[in-house]
Amino acid sequence: MGAVFNVLGWLMLIVLCVLRRSEAIWLNLPATGTKCVWEEIQNSVFVLADYVVISDDHVHPTPTISTKVTSPYGNTLHHLGNTTHGQFSFATSDSGNYLACFWVDGHNPGGGGISVNIDWKTGIAAKDWESVARKEKIGGVELELRKLEEAVEAIHANLLYLKSRKAEMRTVSEATNAQVAWFSSGICIVVSIAQISYLKQYFHKKKLI
Repeated sequence: MGAVFNVLGWLMLIVLCVLRRSEAIWLNLPATGTKCVWEEIQNSVFVLADYVVISDDHVHPTPTISTKVTSPYGNTLHHLGNTTHGQFSFATSDSGNYLACFWVDGHNPGGGGISVNIDWKTGIAAKDWESVARKEKIGGVELELRKLEEAVEAIHANLLYLKSRKAEMRTVSEATNAQVAWFSSGICIVVSIAQISYLKQYFHKKKLI
C-alpha cells in the first residue's frame, strides 16, 4: 500500500510540474523601441496569455501599448494597439520560437516608465479545467486523473520533440564539421601550392635549379 501511495505521489508531482507551465513576466518598456519575449514551443500546443499595463508613475490615463505575436515563420497570430490590457490565445501549428512584442503607442503623457505584466501559459496549464469538468460532468479524483493523463501525454510529446531536436542538431553539427574539414583541407592545399611556387621562384632566382 505504501508503494502505491508513493507512486501516486510522484504522479501528482509530475502533474503539478506540468501545470506550472505558467510564467508571470515583467517587461519594462522604453519610451521608444520594442521589447519582446519568446518561447520555444512544439506544435499542437495551446497557448494563453493575459497582459496588463502598469504605469510606474501612476499617471492617468494609463499609457497605451501595442502588441504583436508572431509564429516561427513570421505569421501574425495577434495584433492589437491602443490598449492597456489584453489577451491572446492560439494553438501552435509549427514547432519553434513564438514571439510576443510590446511597444508604447506614444500616448504617454507623463513620459515615465511603463511596465507590462504578462501571464503566459502553455499546454495543460492553459486549459480551462473548470469548463472541462462542467462539460464532461467529472470532478474530484476523476478530474485529477484526467489532468494526469494529459500531463503524461504532454511529457511524452515533449520528450519526442527533444529527441527530434537532438537529432537535428547532431545532423547540423556533423554537416558543419564536414564543411570545416573540407575548408581546412582546401586552405592547406592552397598554402602548400603557394609555398612550392614561392620556393621554385626563389631557387630559380638564386640559380640553384
